[in-house]
Amino acid sequence: MVLEESTRELERGDTAPDFELPGADGETHTLGDFDEYRALLVVFTCNHCPYAQAKMETLNELTALYDDVAVVGINPNDAEEYPDDSFERMQELVADGTVDYDAYLRDESQDVARAYGAVCTPDPFLFRNGDAGFELAYHGRFDDAHGPDQRPSGEAGFEMAGAIESVLGGVPVDQQFRPSRGCSIKWR
Repeated sequence: MVLEESTRELERGDTAPDFELPGADGETHTLGDFDEYRALLVVFTCNHCPYAQAKMETLNELTALYDDVAVVGINPNDAEEYPDDSFERMQELVADGTVDYDAYLRDESQDVARAYGAVCTPDPFLFRNGDAGFELAYHGRFDDAHGPDQRPSGEAGFEMAGAIESVLGGVPVDQQFRPSRGCSIKWR
């Protein structure tokens, strides 16, 4: 099912909800593990959704391009109903290099996805590391490609890169909220 995410729990300036989640790298990760970064991109994603798959390379590229931005994928999907979203499959994708983010985490309880207000995969949240911790700077789509087989319309169509550049430049993100598009999160 294709879903265009349209509701938001977090507003710009809100602090990132904390988490403690197992990673596909065998470590447990918390929000505080990323404190040394100037920005944090949290993306609720999964293994099986074609929209999420289409953004895996984009996330790998952002990870490689921005040393000051931690890119963290969080998979909240019900793996019993969707076995391709299992923790073991996450580990395989990390091991073979398909996923090369700073961390790929499993939200088995789905509590973290609920705290962020995530509704689809992928659903990206960009945070600035401010005085009060990580503060939401932008929540919305990566780019203007509407389907998994489409490409962004060019540099201007790649909104997330512009938002990251704004955060790293110390200026407010001027992009308006544009909903992400993808498969609905598979709630238990």
